[in-house]
Amino acid sequence: MAWSENDYTELYGLVELPVRGDCRGNLVVIEQLKELPFELKRMFAIYGTVGNEPRGSHANRRSRFGFLCLNGSCSVKLIAPEGEFANVQLDSPSKLLWIEKMVWKEMCDFSNDCVLVVVSDSYYDPEEYIYSFEDYRTMKISS
Repeated sequence: MAWSENDYTELYGLVELPVRGDCRGNLVVIEQLKELPFELKRMFAIYGTVGNEPRGSHANRRSRFGFLCLNGSCSVKLIAPEGEFANVQLDSPSKLLWIEKMVWKEMCDFSNDCVLVVVSDSYYDPEEYIYSFEDYRTMKISS
């Protein structure tokens, strides 16, 4: 069964984080089950990207993710079996994008100074990654 357009709103969210700051600088906070609808178990950063090659280009069977661009900018494309349903520009540390499991994602259009922090509710498990879009498409349509 294919996703309907109404399903997409439950697959991701964009949260505007409050910026707390004073003359010493600024601070943004992410807390599990508050700004993100899941617990935090893993964090990694993408930086020093070369050229215009996308990162990600996969779906995860069990993991949910949050994306926070600490410096510079990038885009995160969210894709369903029927095609792209969102292209979110992250260009501020106060923008937090979260996505549910089984959403195909591509991070792209990285600025030279981009530092993208990614958090997840799962520990790394290479067995849960789906790298073939055709396999992903078949799995989602048949589920």
